[in-house]
Amino acid sequence: MRLTDIAARAGVSTATVSRVLNGRPGVGEETRAAVMAAVEELGYTRAEAGRPRHRPTGLIGLIVGEMSNPIFPAFAQGIEHAAAGAGYTQLLCTGSPGGISEQDYLDMLQRHQVDGIVIVSGQHSDTEADLSRYRQLDDLNIPLVVINGTQEEIQAPALSTDEHAAMDLAVRHLAAQGHRRIGLATGPTQFVPTLRKIEGFQTAVARHLPEDPEGGELANSLFTLEGGVAAGTDLIQRGCTAVVCGSDVMALGVIRAARSAGLDVPRDLSVVGFDDSSMVAFTDPPLTTLRQPVDALCRSAMATLLRQIQNQSAELPASAELLFEPELVVRGSTAAAPAELAEPAS
Repeated sequence: MRLTDIAARAGVSTATVSRVLNGRPGVGEETRAAVMAAVEELGYTRAEAGRPRHRPTGLIGLIVGEMSNPIFPAFAQGIEHAAAGAGYTQLLCTGSPGGISEQDYLDMLQRHQVDGIVIVSGQHSDTEADLSRYRQLDDLNIPLVVINGTQEEIQAPALSTDEHAAMDLAVRHLAAQGHRRIGLATGPTQFVPTLRKIEGFQTAVARHLPEDPEGGELANSLFTLEGGVAAGTDLIQRGCTAVVCGSDVMALGVIRAARSAGLDVPRDLSVVGFDDSSMVAFTDPPLTTLRQPVDALCRSAMATLLRQIQNQSAELPASAELLFEPELVVRGSTAAAPAELAEPAS
C-alpha cells in the first residue's frame, strides 16, 4: 500500500493517513471516515490497511555520532545492553565527516526491516537539517526514539539531558569558588543542545552572578579538541578565570590552550567539562565535569521504543520530550578563583 495514494484520494497528508491506519488519536471522525473510504475505494480492506509493517526481525537500529568522542561509544554500549536484555540485536551505525550519511543509514536499516530505530545526536538536533526523512519514518509507522535534542516537526518521543540544569550546576559551583568572569565554550549554534546550553548558561549567570548583566562570555567552535583550543584561547584573552565546556573533549582543548598561555589549571583557570566520558577521571588534572545520565537515557529509550514496537500506548507521546537530570562531578580541574580576581570576602 502506498500512503501517498490514499492521502491524495482522501485529500489529507500521509501523516494523517498513518495515524488513521494505526489507530492513533488526534484525527477527527470526519477525516478518519474519509481516509477509510479512500482505503476501500482503492481496493484495500481495512484488515490489510491495519496489517503490521513487517514480521518482527528482532533487530534494533542505532545511529550515533562520531565514535572519536567517547560519549558515543558509551551510548552505543548502553543501548546494546538494554536491547540485549529485551531479546533484540543492535545494528550499530556510526557517523563521521565525509562518511555514510544519516539518510543512507536510515535507508539501510529500513531495508533490513529493523523493528525500531534509536538516533543519538543526529539530524533531529540540527536546526538546519532537512527533517523530511523523519516524517517518512512516521508515515511508514517505523518506531523511532531520538536522544539529545528534538524539534517541533519530529513526531517521535525524545529523551535529553537537561542542558539548563547542567549549566546552572556548573555556574553555581564556579561562582561559589569566587569566579566572577566565567566563559562558555561550546559548539555550533545550529544544534539544539548548543542553543539550550547557551540559554541555560546565560540564565545561570544572571542568577548566580547578578553583577554581570551581559550573561558571561560565549565562544562557539567545534565539539573537538581543536575547537576547545580555539574557544579557550578566545575566552582566556577576554579575561575569564573559569570556562564551562560543551563536551569533555572541548574541555581538554581548553586546558591545552591554558597551558600554551602559561596558565596552570586549576590555579589560574578552572575548567568544567560535559559528559563525564571514560578516562576523564584520569586526565591531568582529573576533569570536573557534568555527567550525562547515559544509562538512564539508554534504558528509557529502549523501554519507550519497545512500547511502540509492541503497539502499546506510549508513556511518552509522540513529539514529547523527557528531560534527565545531569550531575556535577567535582574533580581536580576547578578551584578557587585567583586571589587578585576573586570577590573580596564580605
